[in-house]
Amino acid sequence: MGGTSAAKKGHVDPDVRRFVNSASDERRTLYDTFERLILGMYPDARIGISYGVPTYWAKSGRVGLAYWSGGVSFYPFGGDYLDEFRAKYPAIKTSKGTINFKVSEKVPVAALKKIIRQAIEAPHHPVKPPPESIGRPRSAR
Repeated sequence: MGGTSAAKKGHVDPDVRRFVNSASDERRTLYDTFERLILGMYPDARIGISYGVPTYWAKSGRVGLAYWSGGVSFYPFGGDYLDEFRAKYPAIKTSKGTINFKVSEKVPVAALKKIIRQAIEAPHHPVKPPPESIGRPRSAR
């Protein structure tokens, strides 16, 4: 389970904890897979709630994760990051700035890593780093 947005490392943001724990089915397993992928690439990423979903900040970019009834949505906060993905994986549902993964779909890890890297390292709209009060989710486990 991820999530800190508190002043001290190890203190889990209750909003993030509630969000992540809100699904106890296979969606939660898929969410955890995405979180491990993001934190494997950016172990110092900070997590908090932004636009109502857990958001992982690193460098000058961010990505978000959310649940939907059939799986997990991935938000790179920039639609054209998804153009190549859409062309290569037309069976996986996308919208303007979201990929909606069904729990039954195989996650194309290499393609997802590429999108994460683009969103974090070359964001279209760089964001200020989150407040220092937002910590790393793994420290709370």
